[in-house]
Amino acid sequence: MLYIAGGALSALIFLLCLKIRLLHKGIREITDELDEILREDTNTLLTVSSRDRSLLYLADKLNAQLRLLGQARLKYQQGDRELKNAVTNISHDLRTPLTAVSGYLELLAKEPHTPKTLRHMEIIRTRVEDMKQLTEELFRYSVALSLKETRPRLLSLNRHLEESILGFYGALRQKNIIPLITLPDTPVMRTLDDASLSRIFNNIISNAIKYSDGDFQVSLTPDGTITFCNTAKNLNPISTARLFDRFYTTETIQDSTGLGLSIAKHLTEHLGGSITAQYRDDKLWIIINFPDCRTLPAS
Repeated sequence: MLYIAGGALSALIFLLCLKIRLLHKGIREITDELDEILREDTNTLLTVSSRDRSLLYLADKLNAQLRLLGQARLKYQQGDRELKNAVTNISHDLRTPLTAVSGYLELLAKEPHTPKTLRHMEIIRTRVEDMKQLTEELFRYSVALSLKETRPRLLSLNRHLEESILGFYGALRQKNIIPLITLPDTPVMRTLDDASLSRIFNNIISNAIKYSDGDFQVSLTPDGTITFCNTAKNLNPISTARLFDRFYTTETIQDSTGLGLSIAKHLTEHLGGSITAQYRDDKLWIIINFPDCRTLPAS
């Protein structure tokens, strides 16, 4: 009897160990599938090979939540697409009347006016230019967010930086800023979309000129890290943390739409890079990195 009892106990322990092992396997399957579903952003549901009731119940509950998540994601995508289309349409619709107003202001400027009238016309002209800038940025923002396809090619970060900075020569000279540029002798090559990269650099440089208190530094390292730095005493760590938010502006920058850095962040991440903003020692640092991990698409 003792041997029979010992054998039964051993068989029970074996079955329990097997049960636990199967449970662990089922849990790993659920965990791996859930991670893949969330990472790939698909509408696939969980499937479990185990017939254990508890695991099947868990999978069923998780699938219910995945269905709700899919529905919420679909509503968000539809709403986001409608918002982008609305922004694009509004930008187009505003361009025509603003152009007409600008034309009439030019005609009025040729007529004789009192000094007071001229001051009022200058205020109107300034506001119209602000509106034109805003509508243009709104249009570019909607285009950037709608960007789904890029045309990557092997290009030099050194050359693109130099060309972008040269494009702002007039604005830099107007503010008496002499940029300090540090680039490696060897070209830093990356496979990126040409137009997107130019937009990123232009938006950041334009932002730096607006914020700058008289200086501007740009550096590139062989690992693909680009650093933009300028003194900006009117900023602080709190406002710096929000610089990439849509439509966020600081009180000191009245002619900013708050879209430039948001577009730069979106495009940088779309190209597989990273972008951060830091504020220390009265200086604003915008740091971008494009890792060397992309290859040219097969033709």
